[in-house]
Amino acid sequence: MRVLFYCQHVLGVGHVFRSLEIVRALAGHEVVMVTGGAEIDFDPPANMVHERLPGLMMSPDFKSFIPSEPAADLDEVRARRIERFRAIMARYRPDVLLIELFPFGRRAFRFELLPILEGVRAGEWGPCKTACSLRDILVEKPDPAKYARRVLDMLNPHFDLVLVHADPTLITLDETFPAVADIVPPLRYTGYVAARPEPGAGRALRRELGLDSTPLIIASAGGGQVGNELIQASIQSSILLADTLPHALMAFTGPYAPKADHARCQTLAADHPHITVRRFTSRFPAHLDAADLSLSLGGYNTTMNLLAANTFGLILPFTQNREQTMRTSRLEKRGTVGLLNPADLDPARLATRIAQALTHPATPCPIDLTGATTTARYLEEVGGGSGVGVG
Repeated sequence: MRVLFYCQHVLGVGHVFRSLEIVRALAGHEVVMVTGGAEIDFDPPANMVHERLPGLMMSPDFKSFIPSEPAADLDEVRARRIERFRAIMARYRPDVLLIELFPFGRRAFRFELLPILEGVRAGEWGPCKTACSLRDILVEKPDPAKYARRVLDMLNPHFDLVLVHADPTLITLDETFPAVADIVPPLRYTGYVAARPEPGAGRALRRELGLDSTPLIIASAGGGQVGNELIQASIQSSILLADTLPHALMAFTGPYAPKADHARCQTLAADHPHITVRRFTSRFPAHLDAADLSLSLGGYNTTMNLLAANTFGLILPFTQNREQTMRTSRLEKRGTVGLLNPADLDPARLATRIAQALTHPATPCPIDLTGATTTARYLEEVGGGSGVGVG
């Protein structure tokens, strides 16, 4: 079976890394990953071919496109993307077209997705099923009824399957998309998609870092376009704690963090050898596995990676929409994470929260994290493929 997986990231990097976990679970099949955002450093799985469209990102307010090529003409970039996408479909002729988030999100990319979906339905590239890969919580809309109609008008005629990467014992899709009953294609919950650390990865990393029994704290801000205030507060709090509570802090500002934000964090940490500031690591699950505590935003990937590593975390939800607060609040009630609010970014106050959190016992994960393998199984069913390496 050949799966063509379209994943367009616009602000953070979580969508891509969640998608890569699904690719790994499809190890018995060929996957063509089509991306079109800023470049991300990752090692593609052996079963994956990576095809890039001319780069487009969105502004932080999600109101305008930003071409990745300096001074590029937006209309020309859009036209090249469509041409390139059609050529990719013609070259690979997939059995399944899997599209991340659209049409529940990425509406701005309908200029290229709707023509492709119409071509699939017309049989332009041979028999092909279409599936939507959807996270647990949708962003709130000012007119929910209008939004639902728009989604359904694109979803129902063009898709054969909707895969919701969530555990319905924690969150169900109808909580953020009330028109679930009007969805025509089958809707399946897969469980959460999480990157699990390799067995022993945390212990090996601790030896590599020479930590012995020293507590390790990981602070991270996802893609880094938002959340730098958490990284700065983490560094300042670590400095306050250094004498009374010896520890190591590794802070990841994010691959897209503005240069000034990254430099500011480096300056704060410069005279404190127990603090390391980096932009990014491709070994993030291993770092969480090695850590005694995580300080982070509440994005889907970071949160699920944290649960998969069975490491306690203090989470500051990004408040532009309900997603991170909703998920984090429910997990806090189950005792698996702690919830930070903006007032907790005061360095002295955060230092107290850190000291308390380092005594928190590990809590077994209360939700289903088998989303990648379950997704692979559903794709095999809709695409008519049989797989190896799929649980």
